[in-house]
Amino acid sequence: MNDAYRSIPKVDVVLKEPVLAGLAYGPELIKRAVKSALDEIREAIGSGEISQSPDASQVAADVAGGVVAVMESGLTEVINAAGVVVYTNLGRAPLADEAVDALVSAARGYSDLEFNLGQGSRGSRQDHIRPITRSCFGAEDALVVNNNAAAVLLVLNTLARGREAIVSRGELVEIGGSFRMPEVMSMSGAVMREVGATNKTRLSDYRSAITDNTGLIVKVHRSNFSIVGFTDEVELRELWGLAREFGIPLYVDMGSGIPFDLSPYGISDEWTIPGCLEFSDVLSFSGDKVLGGPQAGIILGKSGLIGQMAANPLHRAMRIDKLGIASLSATLLLLAKERYRDIPVLRMIMEDVSDVRARAEELGSLLNAEQTEVVPTRAVVGGGSAPTRSFPSCGLMITTPRAVAVHARLRKASPAVVARIEEDRLIFDMKAVDRSLIPVLAEKIGEALGHGV
Repeated sequence: MNDAYRSIPKVDVVLKEPVLAGLAYGPELIKRAVKSALDEIREAIGSGEISQSPDASQVAADVAGGVVAVMESGLTEVINAAGVVVYTNLGRAPLADEAVDALVSAARGYSDLEFNLGQGSRGSRQDHIRPITRSCFGAEDALVVNNNAAAVLLVLNTLARGREAIVSRGELVEIGGSFRMPEVMSMSGAVMREVGATNKTRLSDYRSAITDNTGLIVKVHRSNFSIVGFTDEVELRELWGLAREFGIPLYVDMGSGIPFDLSPYGISDEWTIPGCLEFSDVLSFSGDKVLGGPQAGIILGKSGLIGQMAANPLHRAMRIDKLGIASLSATLLLLAKERYRDIPVLRMIMEDVSDVRARAEELGSLLNAEQTEVVPTRAVVGGGSAPTRSFPSCGLMITTPRAVAVHARLRKASPAVVARIEEDRLIFDMKAVDRSLIPVLAEKIGEALGHGV
C-alpha cells in the first residue's frame, strides 16, 4: 500500500508536463485541478480500486482534458430538424432579429434600467416593460417577471396566501422539470381546494367549494396533455360569471401565451391572450413560447391586483433582467405593428407548407445520399402549446439501417443536428430549419452518413 501511495506524482511534477503548459487558463485554476485529480487517485488507492497511480504524463493529460471539458461546456448550436417549433429542450423560441439587436445593445453598455433620466433619481425597471406590455395586449395593467413559473408563484402568494385557491382536479398539471401545480400552491402559502373529478368538473363543483376563506379561483391550461372521452369542463366565461357573483378574483394560468387566433394555420380551439383577458382578473403566460420572445413570465390583469404583486417582496427575487426587458420590448413592438412574420415562431406557424417543401427539396438536391425522399410530415408547436394540434409540414427522409448511429453522430456534430427517427428512417423536418442553414445541414448529414456532399 505504501508503495502505491509513493507512486503518486507530486503536484509540481505534473504541472511541468507540456500538455498543461499549453492550456490557456490561469495557473491557479490548473493547479487546483491537478490537486483534485491527485486526491481522487489517493482515494482510489485507499479503497483498493487501483494498486498504482498513473504517471505524471497521464495525470496531466487527464487533467487537461477535464479542464477543457468543464471550461468549454457552454451552449452548443443546434439545427432543429425535429418538426417542433417551440422545442423546450433546444431553448424554446428563437428570437427575432430586432430582439437580438436590442439584447446586444443592452448588453454592450450602460442603460437607464433603474434610473429616471428626467428626474435624475432612482427609477423602476418595470417602467421600461410594463407600459408596452399593457398597451400591446390592451390590459388594465401588467407586470413582467423572469418566467411563468415565477409568475404563478407570485400571483398565488399575493392573492391567496393563507387562503383557499379553488382548482379543478383535471388541471393539477405537471410540466417540465417536475413543476407541479399542487407543490407550487403549497410553496406559495395558498391552501389548495380541489374540486370535481379528473375528467369531469362542473360549475356546481366550484360553487359548492366557495367559503369565506376562498381567496382565488384558478383555471389552468393543460399545457402538455389533453383529456378526451367522457369529459366535462367549465368554460372560462361561466367561471368568470361565478367569480363576479361572489366577488372572488379569477386567475388564469395560460402556460403558453397564444397572442391571437391561429385557427387559419391549423391551431384551433386554443386559449388566446385576448380571450383569457376578457374573462379573468389576472392571467399569466410565458414570453418564450408562441409569443416568440425571451424567457419571461407576463402577468396581465386588474391594476389593483397587479399593484399588490408589484409591492410583494417576492417580486424582487423574480424580476426580469435588462437583456430580457430589451428583447421582450422589441418582440412586443413587432407584435403591436402586426409584423407577425418577423417573429420566427409565428412565421413558422403561419408559413405555407409549399415553402417548407421547397426547403426539403433544396436539402435533397445537395445530398448525394441514396434512398432520400421528400415526404409530407406533421409539425407541432411544442413547448406545452396546443398539445393535440399539429399542422402540415415537409421533410427529407433518408432510409438507412444505421439510422440510430447516424443520428448519434449528428448530435455530436458542430453545429449539432436533432431530427426524427422512425424505424430505419431518418426524417429531417424542415419546418424549423431556416433556409440559410440548409447547406450546413446537408454537410453535416453527409459527414454522418460517411460521404461528402
